[in-house]
Amino acid sequence: MSAGRWIAALEPAHACAGRVRWRYRVERGGVLDARALRRAAEALRGVREARVNAAVRSLALRYDPAATDAATLARQLLALAPPGRAPAAGAAPDPALGNVLGTGAALLLGPALPLALRGPVAAANAVPLLGEALEDFLRAGITSHVLEAAAVAISIGRGDHVAANTTSFLLALGEYLEHSIERRSDALLSQLLRPADTEVWVERQGRETRIDADAVQVGDTVIVATGAVIPVDGTVLGGEALVNEATMTGESVPVARRRGDHVLSGTLVEEGRLRVYAERVGRQAAAARIADFVAQSLEAKGQTQLEAARLADRLVPMVLALAAGTWALSRDGRRVAAVLQADYSCALKLATPVAFKSAMAEAGRSGMLIKGARALERLAAADTFVFDKTGTLTTGRLRVTDTIALDPALSAADLLNLAASVEEHYMHPMALAVVEAAHRLPEREHFDHAEVEFIVAHGVASEIDGRRVVVGSRHFVEDDEGIAVAPHAPRLEALEADGKTLLYIGWGGALIGVLAMRDQLRPDAAATVARLRELGVSRIVMLTGDQAERARETAAALGLDDYRAGLMPEDKAAVLRELAASGARIAFVGDGVNDGPALSGAHVGIAMQRGADVARLAADLVLLEDRIGHVADAKALALATRALIDSNFRLTMGLNSTILGAAALGALSPVAASMLHNGSTIAILLRALAGAGLPRGQRRKR
Repeated sequence: MSAGRWIAALEPAHACAGRVRWRYRVERGGVLDARALRRAAEALRGVREARVNAAVRSLALRYDPAATDAATLARQLLALAPPGRAPAAGAAPDPALGNVLGTGAALLLGPALPLALRGPVAAANAVPLLGEALEDFLRAGITSHVLEAAAVAISIGRGDHVAANTTSFLLALGEYLEHSIERRSDALLSQLLRPADTEVWVERQGRETRIDADAVQVGDTVIVATGAVIPVDGTVLGGEALVNEATMTGESVPVARRRGDHVLSGTLVEEGRLRVYAERVGRQAAAARIADFVAQSLEAKGQTQLEAARLADRLVPMVLALAAGTWALSRDGRRVAAVLQADYSCALKLATPVAFKSAMAEAGRSGMLIKGARALERLAAADTFVFDKTGTLTTGRLRVTDTIALDPALSAADLLNLAASVEEHYMHPMALAVVEAAHRLPEREHFDHAEVEFIVAHGVASEIDGRRVVVGSRHFVEDDEGIAVAPHAPRLEALEADGKTLLYIGWGGALIGVLAMRDQLRPDAAATVARLRELGVSRIVMLTGDQAERARETAAALGLDDYRAGLMPEDKAAVLRELAASGARIAFVGDGVNDGPALSGAHVGIAMQRGADVARLAADLVLLEDRIGHVADAKALALATRALIDSNFRLTMGLNSTILGAAALGALSPVAASMLHNGSTIAILLRALAGAGLPRGQRRKR
């Protein structure tokens, strides 16, 4: 590898104003660390954002054209020095397959080498371990790395090259297995959290232009059409649209937005077109502020430090004291060497993280992405599960529950068939629910009608038998069409009080009926709640921005312990703080942008498969399939993993204590102690690899 260089070549793949993407190649023998490369690129002057896809060796930069250009950035990237071998304090070194192969080859071929070469080969294999041990000693004193290095050094000094090579190989293999699983999990995560389109349409000087979202300024007129996400907070200047605000408010029914109404970033235009005056843009917009809140919360969590590794370090002085006591009592160097060959750190430091990573891999195969060992630990300890409602406990799809015919000449089936005849050409969620309900009727009838007129954010209108028929909101039927609704108010208010959404049908200037709808519970929601209770969860709560009536009925249907309705994003986080203050260990399950603060503020956050990007980013666990039953699967997996780690811990302590005692008494030679110690370590490591996952009987076929 040439000195001082990290990136060997950059091949241009795409470039436009303020953006550039290259295919890169590192120098031969260089370490590819995508996160380090991204951080280094983001540190360059003028760079706003860097993205690295290690799988395809792609580096994309978004930069300020006023501060730099693509050619300058390319020169600076090619001049970057490779990251140093020594990791930052507290960070794990990058594993290398070559190190595993090298130590493995030395272990297998060492006995066949000439006697004069065995020592140098063992010493060369131990150089990385000895270097890390020296760094640890200078930084933190005596640690398990120091003990491992001491055992290897004594073995080399005594000519026990098999013991030295075995220890070096096991350490290299364990770190490689742990970090290779982590890299695969990171790759899956980066694919799952792909960013959305970052360009928007604006109206400037009478022309519509597509620009980068970061270039939108306060005062711009942003154009948002059907299927687009509103990128700014602002006021509607013109147009009408149905906006799905579930990601921000939890409301399952799209709301009409027209001139003068306020809209939020992160919400979706389902039907229509809006011209929005941008009032808050970029980092000031609602969705961005929630993302910032999430980032701060995640940063506050810090890095996971497994108790097994800390315990291994704390046991190092005890092992050294045992070795010193053995020497003081016996003056037998052979016994001392045997004691130092057998310590607790290998099994404790390798088996525990491998069990966690293996469980994460099993979770991925079962439809769950777990973002670290800490998430599994906290999920196992969680005793309170808090669910968002819309899109989590419910499907987010409406279903007709009541067909109220107010005209004696029409039956309920007639009313439903009539409404479906004009709604079948419309793709609004309420229209889809009407058509689906009509298809379930024993006798499906189609009413011949004239051309259907679509009134955005209101409903539909047509003619049947020469009379005008309208299907839509109360505002549309009562205010725009002049159809009297008040005479039926008590009956309609009772339906609304029951948490149902109403669709009004007028024909010939009279109200002929109402269809009541409700968001559907997920088929497996009740079973999931019941299974969580079987797994030891003591309290299950629902939070929602939806109306209190709908929330109360959902909570009753599922047998929840409590619910809170009409909540905004900050309210959900406040409720979690209240629960946490009472001693609850909380797992929060949500799917919207508005759930981001709650997800990151909970002890463990779980995001649904169809959740917003911010929710999936904030969550500790992301469901890869749209099955709420995976929440209970994840809890079962976490409990099984904790049980496996606890049993491995007991085995490690018992076996190694026995080996240490026998070595101190002179019953084991250094070679025998090393073989027993390393053999038990391999067995426990294999047990961690093979035993991780869902309990038997709960595993699902891929």
